[in-house]
Amino acid sequence: MTSIDRQTAKSPHRQILWALLAAFALGLLAPALLVADEPTPASPDTVRVANLIYAKGKSSVCYANKFLNTAADETHIQTTADFTKVRLESSELFDHPFSVMTGEGAFSLTDAQRDNLRLYLDSGGFVIASAGCSSKPWAAAFRNEITKVFPDHELEVLGEDHAVFTNVFDVRKSTYKRGAARLPHLEALTLDGRVALIFSPDGINDTANAGKGCCCCGGNELRQAQHLNVNILAYALTH
Repeated sequence: MTSIDRQTAKSPHRQILWALLAAFALGLLAPALLVADEPTPASPDTVRVANLIYAKGKSSVCYANKFLNTAADETHIQTTADFTKVRLESSELFDHPFSVMTGEGAFSLTDAQRDNLRLYLDSGGFVIASAGCSSKPWAAAFRNEITKVFPDHELEVLGEDHAVFTNVFDVRKSTYKRGAARLPHLEALTLDGRVALIFSPDGINDTANAGKGCCCCGGNELRQAQHLNVNILAYALTH
């Protein structure tokens, strides 16, 4: 299992799992990177994906994992078939290079959770954060918490020329439950030149594929969420 070594994570040099992931990514970064009809070689590593439990037991129950299988079909990326529920303050977080953080409504992180999130992202981990059902209170709370975790950094809106919109699927003109097709609004947190977190104030949870009780979200969710999540996963593991 690909993981972030916690002792290494504490190093002042921030030498993290990315040397390992870089070697893993070499098999992904060929010019034909993400061509589905090419045979997929056996992957030496399986990427574990976390579903974060944060604040006072808040977590996602409606974030579809179908994009993990789609990524395996369309790329050489191999992940576990499902998410692992991981507490944000836990050392187990460092066994998961890619994490999902989502939910609805306002929340506050504990100091321990903020500290561990800072260490995780500084150490090479990646978080995709989505306001479930495009929840404005959740989005506002998330922005507030990221400012506390990284007061010297700002989330920056990604333009349509960013690779995350085209690296596997072209999602530059995505459709939503309401309104015209448009470029998905994504904001990135960049640390030492590396995108460590991508945030969407719009729901990219793919609730239609998230199981019973998740199909009827009232927010203006992205219909191409599954493809966008594949793109973000591929980008996170190859940059």
